[in-house]
Amino acid sequence: MTVRVRIAPSPTGNLHIGTARTAVFNWLYARHHGGKFIIRVEDTDTERSRDEYTQNILTGLEWLGMNWDEGPFFQSQRLDLYRQAVQTLLDKGLAYRCYCTPEELEQMREAQKARNEAPRYDNRHRDLTPEQREEYEKQGRKPVIRFIIDDDRQIRWDDQIRGKMVWKGSDLGGDMVVARTPEEDEPFGQPLYNLAVVVDDTDMNITHVIRGEDHIANTAKQILLYEALGGEIPQFAHSPLILNKEGRKLSKRDGVTSVDDFKAKGFVPESMANYMMLLGWTAPDSTQEIFTLEEAAKLFTLDRVNKAGAKFDWDKLDWINSQYLHNMPPEKLLPLLISYWQEAGYEFDSESDREWLLELTELVSHSLTRLSDCVEESRLLFGESITFNEKGKGQIEQEGVKEVLEAVLGAIADYPKMTAEDAKAIIKQVTKEKKVKKGFVMKSLRAGLTGALQGPDLIQSWVLLHRKGWDKTRLQLAVSKK
Repeated sequence: MTVRVRIAPSPTGNLHIGTARTAVFNWLYARHHGGKFIIRVEDTDTERSRDEYTQNILTGLEWLGMNWDEGPFFQSQRLDLYRQAVQTLLDKGLAYRCYCTPEELEQMREAQKARNEAPRYDNRHRDLTPEQREEYEKQGRKPVIRFIIDDDRQIRWDDQIRGKMVWKGSDLGGDMVVARTPEEDEPFGQPLYNLAVVVDDTDMNITHVIRGEDHIANTAKQILLYEALGGEIPQFAHSPLILNKEGRKLSKRDGVTSVDDFKAKGFVPESMANYMMLLGWTAPDSTQEIFTLEEAAKLFTLDRVNKAGAKFDWDKLDWINSQYLHNMPPEKLLPLLISYWQEAGYEFDSESDREWLLELTELVSHSLTRLSDCVEESRLLFGESITFNEKGKGQIEQEGVKEVLEAVLGAIADYPKMTAEDAKAIIKQVTKEKKVKKGFVMKSLRAGLTGALQGPDLIQSWVLLHRKGWDKTRLQLAVSKK
């Protein structure tokens, strides 16, 4: 058997992290078994579905590295298949037309509520006589199509994550609507989610349905539909929900939920995919936390997916992201940083300054947690002018600093193309010449070059500033402030 899995997002919003995590699990499972990963867009909700959301979802999956083997398929282009399935259910006597009005259904729910009963459809139109149906038709009522659910039926399946599952038919809310009210000249209206999913999974030969635990009730209903339509029932696996720090389902109230939000905050796709695979899954070596998708696919099995909800941990995501940034080659990292520097107003030419920018990228990369950190980490290295902070100003005003910086300025002239070794030689020369400690020279030099006493590596920073001629300008400014 060839494993065939699918991710089936609804384009009613941008790619949600929960959908993305489900995609990661499906992709890993397919690749582990040499199977197929399929994209299906469930866009039958015409009122809320948008083309821009579809594009956002597909682009987001590509960004994360979720290359697919088949699709994307669109449910809106498969309506005839669903209508055929509805007609099959009607022909088999497994579904019927229900003419209840919204007002009647609301009265029914209110009565159930008054009796402290769970709301459910009471199947009142299951056994209408031909005369009753004719009378409702004369009244102009347009029916929905309901699938018959036997209250006494027990629905069982062996969930690949949660183990043996048993649901009672009586817990499924009564006979299920599988098609909306029809438009003019239609035998029945648009088929609904549970039916469309079953038809699609059967038609696409889906072998494993891996999705969030919030679909468990749907699974019980869908198993009944698979049986009614003669479809092969796939294996089911329901992964834990992603929770916030309070243990509630992650939502917009927690700040970010879409993949775009994380991208905008400076997370790279490799770290996002890596973190999402750890939201509910534990590797055989539980100490290993950094994986490429390909590495994880070799290890991924559903029996190592947890049942308990997966708490979202910003600190862990930041740490994982930092590991990728620290180890990313400057040639790959630089294009990711340029837009942040440009937005901050830093002036440079991305073409003529490329070599200088690559060296700057290598210098700051080991201090980055998120891409956006590059603005602050490199702030002291752009431009001729500088602003002295309190500690930097305090250092510049100390006795003997002016003489040290003047000596450095004098030595710079001998090194038109200064290297790191040259910079160290100048510090050694000035230390000996002025009879001061090396630490005093370096502190004074850092304050003079950057206006602060903390920042990136001093020698590498100085070399970068020298390439632009900014070190001389800055040191002259520092001396003039004395």
